[in-house]
Amino acid sequence: MLLTDLAKLINANVITCPSSPREVACAYTCDLLSWVMAKGKPGLAWVTVQTHMNVIAIASLHDIACIICPEGIQMEAPCVEKAEQEGIAVLFSEKTAYEICGLLYKAGVPPV
Repeated sequence: MLLTDLAKLINANVITCPSSPREVACAYTCDLLSWVMAKGKPGLAWVTVQTHMNVIAIASLHDIACIICPEGIQMEAPCVEKAEQEGIAVLFSEKTAYEICGLLYKAGVPPV
């Protein structure tokens, strides 16, 4: 699934977006950063309520396709700027993490 299609599917606001189209290969929901460090993969759509700089570092480490902040949670400007520098898409959705994952699963995006 393309990142643009994912954004439409979950009715997300795309805050940062890589310059080239990005494919989402799988999805994962987790707020424990060490767990995501162990399970992260390139192309991952990561749903998390964490919004600090370490999230961007982990996303960059694994070439994660996007970070999805559920329930309207916002990421502070320095983190958004760093995500943009690293080419990591950041999306905000009013949907819950549960709803987002259900929609991704139903659309055929496999779990990590």
